[in-house]
Amino acid sequence: MESMREEKTFRHTLPADIERTSMEIITRELAERGITVPEENLAVVRRVIHTTADFDYAENLRFSDHAVMRGIRAMTRGRVIITDTNMALAGISRPTLEKLGVEARCFMADPKVAQMAKNKSMTRASASMIFAAEHYPGAVFAVGNAPTALIRLCEQIEAGFRPSLVAAVPVGFVNVVESKEQLFRTCLKYDVPVICAMGRKGGSTVACAIMNALLYSAAGTLDPTARGWR
Repeated sequence: MESMREEKTFRHTLPADIERTSMEIITRELAERGITVPEENLAVVRRVIHTTADFDYAENLRFSDHAVMRGIRAMTRGRVIITDTNMALAGISRPTLEKLGVEARCFMADPKVAQMAKNKSMTRASASMIFAAEHYPGAVFAVGNAPTALIRLCEQIEAGFRPSLVAAVPVGFVNVVESKEQLFRTCLKYDVPVICAMGRKGGSTVACAIMNALLYSAAGTLDPTARGWR
């Protein structure tokens, strides 16, 4: 029987065609599910779904007013992106960062941050947020792993720190839901642009997907052929 089965002929095998077709499928399925995403947020929502194959993000991603527009503006102005994991850092498009003159940093392995965390009895994620706030005022933050990073950012914002954008998308079970809700409220209170994956879902891949959507939008390269892909 096995030998009698027809071999599957695969289409869409080139990178640009795969991505473009994936986005078309996502757009069609959003419509079939009766989900309408505001045009301003669509590139971010589609990129996250493309990364995760999870349509829940069409409804659990929450945006403050004009967060995407303000995030794109931050990219065009060369704001530094701070991540809470090296995984998220690795997933952000290097060619697009270079094209826009944007720097992306993660301080989780920085010896000064490790020492601060030890001295203050806090997580490295918390210490890295303090370090970044001190050295990179106006940075964009992409937090996909550590609720403690969001808690610390809340404290920094209450104390006067003003990030250009916070993408708050940690994944997990302990303090995840609560830290996102608190961060979203704090950002609204102080007019800090925020994109938040409410609930337990998220992760480093979601954080870098949001950053890439903003970077591609800023660079005019949402279509993969504009990035030099075939």
